[in-house]
Amino acid sequence: MGLGVGIFLTAIGAILAFAVNKTVSGLNIHTVGWILLIVGIAGIVLSMIFWSSWGGPGGVRRRTTVVDDGAPPPGY
Repeated sequence: MGLGVGIFLTAIGAILAFAVNKTVSGLNIHTVGWILLIVGIAGIVLSMIFWSSWGGPGGVRRRTTVVDDGAPPPGY
């Protein structure tokens, strides 16, 4: 689950938990809202934790340049 899906689930869960006043037989909409809200927040937190270790979209690789000042470059 990515960050966008987590935000989407959190928003839908908050709407169902706090803004909907209808009742459906056999289903408690407020409970479904709370479940989606919790799953969305957990997804956002996990996405942020793994985002820092993964490096973001595209898998950016960092290059390291080593400069040796002791010897002249080849060809001199």
